[in-house]
Amino acid sequence: MKNIWTNVSLSFAAGSLGALANSVVLWIFGVVGINTALGVSIAPTLTTGFLYPRIVWGGLWGFLFLLPILPNSISLRGLLFSLGPTLVQLLVVFPFKAGKGFFGLGLGLLTPLFVVFFNAVWGVVASYWYEYSKR
Repeated sequence: MKNIWTNVSLSFAAGSLGALANSVVLWIFGVVGINTALGVSIAPTLTTGFLYPRIVWGGLWGFLFLLPILPNSISLRGLLFSLGPTLVQLLVVFPFKAGKGFFGLGLGLLTPLFVVFFNAVWGVVASYWYEYSKR
């Protein structure tokens, strides 16, 4: 087993890569018009101002992978850990930082489902990266 600092850096890198994947998928959905077609007003532009904070926060959330929870189920572990950023987005960021109401319902009724989906992308990508980078 590698030392703890290696695992710390791998978890941050995994979370950052997961956030990049999350951001690109979110952007693609916006460009293609899937979000808008389903009544959700989320269609970001792919800029450094959009990406940078998401990648840093994704890296910080990646520290969850240091916890020895569900070590034998990579996908399930990623989905479980994605609930953290999902709850923060729905219960803190949307209502208090963005003024879009609890669960982001001011952006559309399906917003919570989109947030769950996009954060699941983060969790699964980060989980796989973390597990396979340790080998």
